[in-house]
Amino acid sequence: MVSTRLRVKELLRERRWTTKVLAEKTGMSESYLTHIKNGTRRWNEDALRKLAEAFELDPSQLLAHRPQGFAGVAVQTAAEFGEPGAVVAPVSISDFKLRIVPVVGAIPSEPSAYNNQLMQVTSGYKDVFVPVFGYEDDAMFCLCVDDNSMAPNFIKGDFLIIAPSVWTRSGDVVAVEYGNTEMIKDIMTVNYMDDFILLESVNHRRPPIPLVKGKDSFRIIGKLVYRYQRLG
Repeated sequence: MVSTRLRVKELLRERRWTTKVLAEKTGMSESYLTHIKNGTRRWNEDALRKLAEAFELDPSQLLAHRPQGFAGVAVQTAAEFGEPGAVVAPVSISDFKLRIVPVVGAIPSEPSAYNNQLMQVTSGYKDVFVPVFGYEDDAMFCLCVDDNSMAPNFIKGDFLIIAPSVWTRSGDVVAVEYGNTEMIKDIMTVNYMDDFILLESVNHRRPPIPLVKGKDSFRIIGKLVYRYQRLG
């Protein structure tokens, strides 16, 4: 799992500060900071900013496990999905758009902050989240791959970040819903043609699925923008 714990305890020890000193520097209560320090309460972007200012660090440096230099985790961007196993670093966070995204075990049909958290609980990932930089999309969710049917591109234990608000084009890997009698949700590569849409499995082990525009039911749920991969 990609941890969202902050390095507050470690940084306090390095600077020889007490929680009271940090509370004075941030304007946050000692009790709230104690929870953050011990990982017993979730933090938000405002708290992260205040802590970064107090410690005089880039906000990404407060994460216990960061996209750049993760301990045992590689990060792939959408542009690199064609090269399985590629490690991309660093992840740009120049605008510092941070979202704490819920992990789910199945693709939600109608992604939203509320629906994603419902799916998170019902699919067995209650209170499991990952940090995502660079996207302002409240409907983002993180799909945990539960088998190796998409190997070698995506393997069991990978975390796939899906952004519903991001525009898609031919060649993109997407979460999609399709079918006429029974709706199927899957992660596939989409290609837009003049009269039809072609869906392909990400590892090309299944025959492509042609869908006729205006006839076959088809809907893009969201685009795959990041992959967190456990190494070793």
